[in-house]
Amino acid sequence: MTSLFISDLHLDKKRPEVIKFFINFMIELDSKIESLYILGDFIEYWVGDDDPADGLTDIFNVIKKKSDSLDIYIMHGNRDFMLSENFCKKFGMKLLKDPTIIEIDNKKIMLMHGDTLCIDDKSYQEFRTMVRSDKWQKEMLKKPLKKRLELAKTLRERSLAATDVKDEIIMDVNQKEVVNVFKSNDIDLIIHGHTHRPNIHKLSVNNKDVTRIVLGDWYTKSFILKIENSNITIEKNSLI
Repeated sequence: MTSLFISDLHLDKKRPEVIKFFINFMIELDSKIESLYILGDFIEYWVGDDDPADGLTDIFNVIKKKSDSLDIYIMHGNRDFMLSENFCKKFGMKLLKDPTIIEIDNKKIMLMHGDTLCIDDKSYQEFRTMVRSDKWQKEMLKKPLKKRLELAKTLRERSLAATDVKDEIIMDVNQKEVVNVFKSNDIDLIIHGHTHRPNIHKLSVNNKDVTRIVLGDWYTKSFILKIENSNITIEKNSLI
């Protein structure tokens, strides 16, 4: 079984070179690839299924076409959490819960976007709880499309401003929470994105060697994790 894992592409019409790279990446996927997992923040923002997907139409169409030959899974991130299950199905993607546990080569692997591990960022966690609630999303979808797009822009600007003044440590994962997740779920590997701090972390939990792999974003380089016959490899390509 050969599976690929990507996250934090933040696809947006303002970065056409990344859109072009991703489309070519999909078209040229090796026939041996059986599954592709997209672990959140695939696109820069999404305001509902009536989102005009400005500049993104070709992306969804190529995904739909490739879904005939491989399984494509997607998970919500903190930017695209309003992608609906119906929209994903329409374009051949299976929407995963965050977190989801899968098994590859007899290893239990937890897939996450990663933001739920960043519990020290209390203001973000409060915001996350609010916008993930059915009540907030239903109220959001009642607003005219123009208003929702304006709100998405405002929220992105606020997020960037908040990031500039927050301590770097606060925005990273909480190590105790990581250990708790391993303990609670008896897993061998965690794969996540969100923090934009790609790395492979080895640790021991309950006398068991486990691993946490942080996927990289797609701002200057693509970051593709491959698991094939128990072997883990990472491929990076320049995007600029």
